[in-house]
Amino acid sequence: QVQLVESRGGLVQAGGSLRLSCAASGSTFSSYTMGWFRQAPGKEREFVAAVGWTGTSTYYADSVKGRFTVSRDNAKNALYLEMNSLKPEDTAVYYCAASGGGLPMRTRNYHYWGQGTQVTVSS
Repeated sequence: QVQLVESRGGLVQAGGSLRLSCAASGSTFSSYTMGWFRQAPGKEREFVAAVGWTGTSTYYADSVKGRFTVSRDNAKNALYLEMNSLKPEDTAVYYCAASGGGLPMRTRNYHYWGQGTQVTVSS
């Protein structure tokens, strides 16, 4: 089992940047594919980005490709999401999650979740 805690999000103007981090504890962090998801009010939770065990393989939703960068540091048991050129439609609660396998963009493949952190992008 792994426990996940996201860093505090925040309020940023459109075009700005924000970096989220996720601290993991418990089980072996490096054995999990790690992902970021988000959920806006009235919408379903959606995939944002994911990174494989070694950090070499990364996956992105089309909506964030070229603007967001996912990375991990297995020595620090940490996951990161660098968000640039933020848009108002990026406003959501962002969650980090751990998956034991399967397609990294599928919510159902993630068994451990953080509590979420609010990111608000003003226009």
